[in-house]
Amino acid sequence: RYLWILPPLWCVLPLQELSENLEGSLCRPQRSKWKRRPSCSGGLDTENTPNELIQQWSPPHKKILTSAKGKENEENAFVLARRPRKRRESSGLCWDSLPDELLLGILSCLSLQDLLRTSRVCKRWHCLAFDESLWHSVDLVGKAQLDAELGQVLSAGALRLRCPHTCIGQPSFKSALKLRVQHLDLSNCTVETSVLEDILSRCRHLQNLSLEGLVLSDSIIHSLAQNTEIVRLNLCGCSGFSPESLAEMLKSCTRIEEMNVSWCDFSNLHVQAIANNIPSSISHLNISGYRQNLTMEDVKAVVKRCPNITNLDLSDSVLVTTDSFPVLQQLSSLRHLAVSRCYQIHPASLIDFEKFLNLQTLEVFGLIQDSYLPILCKGLPHIQINTQPFSTVARPTSASRKDRTLWGMHCRLVYKH
Repeated sequence: RYLWILPPLWCVLPLQELSENLEGSLCRPQRSKWKRRPSCSGGLDTENTPNELIQQWSPPHKKILTSAKGKENEENAFVLARRPRKRRESSGLCWDSLPDELLLGILSCLSLQDLLRTSRVCKRWHCLAFDESLWHSVDLVGKAQLDAELGQVLSAGALRLRCPHTCIGQPSFKSALKLRVQHLDLSNCTVETSVLEDILSRCRHLQNLSLEGLVLSDSIIHSLAQNTEIVRLNLCGCSGFSPESLAEMLKSCTRIEEMNVSWCDFSNLHVQAIANNIPSSISHLNISGYRQNLTMEDVKAVVKRCPNITNLDLSDSVLVTTDSFPVLQQLSSLRHLAVSRCYQIHPASLIDFEKFLNLQTLEVFGLIQDSYLPILCKGLPHIQINTQPFSTVARPTSASRKDRTLWGMHCRLVYKH
């Protein structure tokens, strides 16, 4: 008689292994660790039955399952036996035994991509990976398209989010809870007004906000009015809202220190709404680019309401003349002044800025030729002239800085493409 013994199934199934010497992955059969059994041909003389042989070779702690039906099978019984699996020796330490606090400390050291990969391990790690303590600051610069990801990041409890120049689709918010975001940069994003309304209507704790170059609405401005803790507001190049909503927002947001409303699609009514309702807490103001809409009366109103201004930009305002010098001189804390391309100011009158004892920098681009600039610098030795061609008022990232800061703050999770 011959006895055929088949190896267990797991001995012949291929296992996917990563080869360090070859590209890709290889499917290799795993060799059995069991020693080869001696040949049973020597037991033929002893007339051992298969049942006796299997009982001899099977582990003692495993019960033998027999299946024999009918009297015809009493002599030749068919026996099934399973080889025991090798038990793994426990080292006494596993990931499941670690507390959440320790795992959060480990996850806090991961990059954004590694954190997202970790969230797919199991349900527990998914919950920990999206804990709000890990998502307090996120930088998504370079991410060309944001849809549901934006809603997921904001819902995860992000306090700081930087994603300028991004195409924003439809973020999915799973709940109606208010967002915790405090510092938000959406400058020059491609986004529908209705989507922007949905995002900002959920914000109540904004402190720094940049919506530069976006089309807004009265509803968005009303939502901004609910964020009374705003300190820096950048609305450069915005459009789509009325003077009434702008005035309402300025009356509500009384803590604004830096505001950039340059080159917006404003009429003279918008400019008057700013001049007559601007909060006295303003220290940095950019109200440039209004050609004939910014009058001397508006300048006087701004100076009267905001006596603590240290940085003022009135560039590209044709109606600003040398008559504004005595008015601006009332700003005793004025350190930086920009009157570039205010063509009603005669170049010879620039020497009068020697009366501004605390003035440190002066921007007069377009008013004086480069050949006469050394003469003006010699006449105003305590003032640096034409050192900043671009305004930094309320902008989240300065053009002169190469780092990826957000109003001077770094983000922990950074998208790398």
